[in-house]
Amino acid sequence: MSIENISVIKLRGILLVTVPSDPDDETVSALQEQALEAMARYEAKGLVLDITTVQTLDSFFARMMAETVQMVGLMGGRTVVAGMRANVAITATQLGLTLGNALTALDVDQALEMLEKGVVGGWR
Repeated sequence: MSIENISVIKLRGILLVTVPSDPDDETVSALQEQALEAMARYEAKGLVLDITTVQTLDSFFARMMAETVQMVGLMGGRTVVAGMRANVAITATQLGLTLGNALTALDVDQALEMLEKGVVGGWR
């Protein structure tokens, strides 16, 4: 997988990070780094981590997701994990993945709505 295919998109103070379907360790690390850099650069209020296309979850990816949620929180933002498939949720549970104060949403639209309402509701 090429790390040039990673995109972090800013939408009204919220960052959208779409995870490729089968991310390798290098891609996952690059995603985390780019997302955190964008949080600082844009002073974003939140991050949507779109994992809709992700088919499998390994322990490295699970750990990096949990760390990213924590780091975004330390930077003053909220994270919504969007689009988790049933098999990924099962694996995440089996791996003991906890996402701290991250929210979850069925899709990106719902995730963006949650962050927009939360920001207005006083998260920041």
